[in-house]
Amino acid sequence: MLIIFILSFLILLTDQNYPFYKLLFLFLVSIFSNVFSAISGGGAGLIQLPALLLFGIPYYQALALHKFATVALGIGGSLRNFRSYNSDLLIILILLIIGIPGVLVGSSLVMIISNEYLYLIIGLLSIFLGSYSFTKPDLGLTIINKNIDYVIWIKFIVFVFIIGVLNGSISSGTGLLVTILLIKTFGLDFLKAISITFFCVGIFWNASGAIALSQIGVFPLKILIVLLLGSFLGGLLGAHLSKLKGNKIIKRFFTSLCFLVGVSLCFKFIREAI
Repeated sequence: MLIIFILSFLILLTDQNYPFYKLLFLFLVSIFSNVFSAISGGGAGLIQLPALLLFGIPYYQALALHKFATVALGIGGSLRNFRSYNSDLLIILILLIIGIPGVLVGSSLVMIISNEYLYLIIGLLSIFLGSYSFTKPDLGLTIINKNIDYVIWIKFIVFVFIIGVLNGSISSGTGLLVTILLIKTFGLDFLKAISITFFCVGIFWNASGAIALSQIGVFPLKILIVLLLGSFLGGLLGAHLSKLKGNKIIKRFFTSLCFLVGVSLCFKFIREAI
């Protein structure tokens, strides 16, 4: 019944500029990339953003569309975990209060700085995170109680702002950075860290960045509707699967995605530098 409703809805959106097969393709890409992202803690932009660029949408508008869509991903991925956030309110507040200004700074820089070196930095960092996760078998599998002093809190705040700036400017891979930062700083497991990442980064960071980037120009509303639907359903399904499979399978997805994002961004740097 749901499939029939979705197909009928896509048919209603079809016009000369956006034929049915293109909208269906984008919808399927959106679901797949966001299921993967909801399980691993980020990386939807690795698939979804290039798909938008294939439609001929300018980069800055495609980035805004992707960010609006990942808000739906964040909502879908957070619904099953909403009640568990009470014990992590301070972490969430810092991610929002410090991270959102970083996102806005990054969004304001996106029009005036070259992104190619940021691609290289995030790419190499993602490969490092994947390698680190692979060589640490117990990382993120269980919750570890840590004594957090003020120095650790200060480092956390600084890293949150820096990742926020990167999120506002290039987006890809920053959810993975926040996830691993939460695991290393507070001893959280992957399931907990990813749920916080989706709540803070997926919803609030991306909404802030999308609103800032939307000032650049008008983007196609029909594409946005398709992405919102696919992202929400993908986030909901991915969160459900991650609950069923547990931390081990989530870690495998996370590690694999770190390598994929890293290699993709490094190739993107090479392509733009040539």
